[in-house]
Amino acid sequence: MARSVLAAAARVARWADRALGPGGDSATADGKATLSDATARRAADALGLTVDQVCADWDTARLAGLIEVHGDSARPGWRLRAWDRDDSAVLRGWVALCDAWSLACPEPEDYEPAAVAEVVTAMPQVLSFLQLSAGPVPVPQLLDLLEQRVNELRTERCEVDYGPRPDTPAVAPEPRPVPAVDAPLRPLLDWALRALASVGALTYGDGQATLTPLGSWAVWVKLEQICVAAQSPAGNIEQGAEDMLRGCARLRPAAARAEYRAWLAARPVGSAVTELIAAARGEDALLRGLAFEALRVVGGPAEPEVRAALDEPTLRPYALLWLAEHDGADPEDAHEVLTREEATWLWVDTAAAVADHGEAPLLLRHLETAVQPTVPALLDEVRAVGHPRTVQVLVALAAAHPDPAFAKAVRRAAFQVHTGG
Repeated sequence: MARSVLAAAARVARWADRALGPGGDSATADGKATLSDATARRAADALGLTVDQVCADWDTARLAGLIEVHGDSARPGWRLRAWDRDDSAVLRGWVALCDAWSLACPEPEDYEPAAVAEVVTAMPQVLSFLQLSAGPVPVPQLLDLLEQRVNELRTERCEVDYGPRPDTPAVAPEPRPVPAVDAPLRPLLDWALRALASVGALTYGDGQATLTPLGSWAVWVKLEQICVAAQSPAGNIEQGAEDMLRGCARLRPAAARAEYRAWLAARPVGSAVTELIAAARGEDALLRGLAFEALRVVGGPAEPEVRAALDEPTLRPYALLWLAEHDGADPEDAHEVLTREEATWLWVDTAAAVADHGEAPLLLRHLETAVQPTVPALLDEVRAVGHPRTVQVLVALAAAHPDPAFAKAVRRAAFQVHTGG
């Protein structure tokens, strides 16, 4: 089902890979992430589609990580490279698209951003109800649930005045009245259901909504925080670097280091280091971090290739930390060798790994490690650093954070990055 939902986006992404490779025409207009008119017309002619269809499929491919845009150029994402051989890459791409459902369709006009943010924050409970219902649910019932949840959100933000009141006896303070839903939520619910239907999470029509099997699976994953079980360490020694690192992803650090040592002992050091660097060059940020952990086990023999990696922007922060520790710096102080921009890029890269492979609490704890002192500063610098996974990271962070105001600000930043603003 995920392949089917993303098939049109993958088709446009493959066309872009062929037609917009090195030396090809610019993919985007004026440095924005939207497809240029000329390129959209070329794609439409080549694929037998309309320009609007091409642009819609392009946006879907970007949200799913099948295409990564860097200024005026585009390149295939690692999920597109792994499309034919890795079902988990396809599923993660669809989950990224599903998490970004609020960007998939334009929201209704004449609604305050705060109201839209409240509905986006409330929709996980609506989806959970759909999942538990295991069948069609009438829209009026969903609307009642949405209104209750929005009022709960407003109640949670209700301020209580605990200050003294002149000329009045001391009485227990009363919460300020919760404002009623001041605008009908039906249009916003309709927008949310249409957007979720457009990404394949549910079907919507005839006054009712039903989760698709794929949408039900995704909600189950969110509710239970299911993590992919680690491959048994016993077989990792026979695997290539990428599969070995995936197998070690859920091991404790000591067990993972033992597995790295066993894997390294079974092959020449030079070829092992080359394999690990190649795995680090991939688009999976988790493997990038693990590859450099394995290179720490290699030690001195890896230094020439790690030093050469300083010239590659994707690997540079990891290589700088590796070299600092190799030269004797305390691991807790090694980050001081990074510039602010490099530290921010590494923060986003690590957040991408957590968003893809971890749980919401891990992502929230990672938020506390940001070097920026305030959330606006963090968002400004994250947007400026130009990491290809910025939109997905911000959407995942907004979905995980319990504070509606914070989530709203992060979703706004994600939308601005998405639209090139």
